[in-house]
Parts: sequence; structure tokens; C-alpha cells
Amino acid sequence: MEFELTDRCKDLKERLLAFMDEHIYPAEEIYHDQLVASGDPHFDPPVMEELKRRAREAGLWNLFHPYEMTDPPTPRLKNVEYAPLAEVMGRSHIASEAFNCSAPDTGNMEVLTLFGTPEQQDRWLRPLLDGEIRSAFAMTEPDVASSDATNIEMLIERDGDEYVMSGRKWWTSGALRKRCEILIVMGKTGVGGTKSDRYRQQSMILVPRDTPGVTIVRNLPVFGYVSQEGHAEVLFDNVRVPAANLIANEGDGFLISQARLGPGRIHHCMRAIGAAERGLELMCRRAQSRVTFGRPVSDRANIQDWIAESRIEIEMARLLTMKTAWLMDTVGNKQARMEISAIKVAAPNVALRVIDRAIQVHGGGGVSDEFPLAMMYAHLRTLRLADGPDEIHKRTIARTELRRLAPVAQA
Repeated sequence: MEFELTDRCKDLKERLLAFMDEHIYPAEEIYHDQLVASGDPHFDPPVMEELKRRAREAGLWNLFHPYEMTDPPTPRLKNVEYAPLAEVMGRSHIASEAFNCSAPDTGNMEVLTLFGTPEQQDRWLRPLLDGEIRSAFAMTEPDVASSDATNIEMLIERDGDEYVMSGRKWWTSGALRKRCEILIVMGKTGVGGTKSDRYRQQSMILVPRDTPGVTIVRNLPVFGYVSQEGHAEVLFDNVRVPAANLIANEGDGFLISQARLGPGRIHHCMRAIGAAERGLELMCRRAQSRVTFGRPVSDRANIQDWIAESRIEIEMARLLTMKTAWLMDTVGNKQARMEISAIKVAAPNVALRVIDRAIQVHGGGGVSDEFPLAMMYAHLRTLRLADGPDEIHKRTIARTELRRLAPVAQA
């Protein structure tokens, strides 16, 4: 394994770091003030459009997208090349959107790139790549354990030239954004059947948000935070869309979801490491600037332990992320499945530990809105559930190990 950054990755990282210092960090307070002044938690602050314009002009646009479908063209980065860049973006909650690299749009764009028809790509992928609209992904349901996607109950039924669906989804992230125009909805088109075909009963379909029968019921706060992205509960009441809105074929939904979630999971981990780095930086600065009992807080042995442990854990998580990215590039997502699960467990937990230590060093300020730490902690905690809870990924890892060692046990 060779983790030396390629020349183009080094160049992009240097430009990205410079852009963060010059534009992103100074815009964080402006973004917050514009959002608060609007009185609408899902308002799109004007400063974001300015950041997007500058990012596109700087050639820092759609860096996540490794396919030949963009104008201007992207550098078509490998996972090991994108990882350091996503980490940089993870240092700020507004950065990913500024570079058009934010979830759930990235996953939805990859789905449309890989599985969409030319008509679907013209109608929805093109404006997403251009940053003109936003999207949402509706899979999780409140009445079933959605960590097992085969539990999904919302039916998608064919009726002539249309599909009809009724049901309820929640944690549909992005659906409350003003510019969200399209939802990718996962539901069940196959009913009954045998255990062997339980993974062929799900399908994905495109549903414009303004379709009659689609109702945004409410936003779901996270630890009391009302996310600007929004995590919506959505009611589908006899919703009808053209049959041409089906993505790929009936029964392909589970396959598509796995293709979507592999890159999505590691992108989350890359950004989580960036958040951990910023948390460590804030912890060090606070410890150096505060004095207790006549000495800087940074002189205390327990604080130095926290700093050292944080650096060790971040480096370990980064190396596992890079190994996973390298495997995805060389042997494919399926063969890297165990490593994807491993880093999906490791990275959010590392980031949470680092930020928790930073909160403690900040004292009362750490749990306030004076610093970004409390918000970072709340959003990172959701990553232990998003794209599969820790327990599902641990199950994958354990079963892989048991299968590997089964012949030895039998012998």
C-alpha cells in the first residue's frame, strides 16, 4: 500500500487549505448570522452562493465525482486522493456544500450517474452537478427497524404508466432545504417470495418534492439542534409519478443502495477525521490560553494525556481510512466491505472522543454555542446511526472473521 499523495492531490489539498483560510472560516460567522436573521432554520444564506461561485472559479468543484459527466470536468479522483480533501472539508460544517460535495447530494448524484437514464440525468443530475438544486434520500421508516433494509414496508405499485406509493418516511435529510427539488425514495415493489429473493423486493424511484400527496410532516431535531439541512418526516399519500421515474429496474433497490452507501460511508469518515482535527486544534489552543492555579491548563498531565491520546487515535483512524480507500480503488467496494464497516465504526467514535475532550477543556463554553464543539458533537453522534448503526457494521466484521476462521476450526 502506497499512501503518498499524488501530485494532483497535493496541489488540490494546498488550494483547498488556502480557500478554507481565505473564504470558509471567515464565512462561518456570516453564515450563522444570516441564518439567524432570516428566522427560518432552513434558509439558504446568501453567503453560501458566493462561496460556491468562488469554489467553482477556483476549480474546487464536484471533487467527489469520479466520472466523466461534468462541465467543467472534475479531476476524477480516486478514493485515496479524495480522502485528504474530504478531511479538509470536514473541518467546517459549511465547507462541503460550498464545494458541492455534501451529503445526501453526493450519493444521489452517484446513483443517477451509475443507474439513471439519459432523461433522468438531464432532468436531475445536471442541475445537481451545477449546484442549482438540492436533493434528499428517503429510505428510513418510523415503524420498522430500518437498519435491515429488507424491513421497508412502503409499497411502490405499478398502475399503468405510473407508480403509486403510500407510506411514511423519516430522517429524510435535506428534504426541508428550500432548493430541495427531488427525492430518491426506496420502497417495496416485490411482495412475498422466498428468503433467497428478499433482496430483490426493493426499488428506488424519483419523486419531485412538489408532487401531490408528498407532505413534509415535521423536522426532527438532533439533541435539540434544528439542523439547517433538516431531517424530515415525510408522508406519501397516494403519490403518483411516471413509470419512467423508476431508477434501473424493479428489484434493483437494494443493489443500488449498497452501491450508494459504500462511498457515502467512507466520505462521512473522512469528514469526521477533519472534525476531530479541528476539535484537537481548539482543545490545544484553549488549554494554552487558560490559566488555573497559576499554571496554563496545557501544563496539566491529564490534559497532555488527552492531547496525546487524541493525536494517536486520529492517526490510527486516518490510516484505516486510507487503507479502506486504497482497497476500494484496487479491489472494489465489495471486497473492501469489512474495512468499510470497520472505519464506519472507528472514525465517528474517535471524533466523538476527541471532541468530548475538547468540550471538557473549554469548560462551560464547550457546551454553549460560543464554540462549534457542541454542534459538532451532536452531528457526529448521528454518524453512529446514519448509513447503518455501529452494531450492524460490527456484525459484518464479526461474520467475516468467523467465516475466515471456519476451516481452521473444523480442522
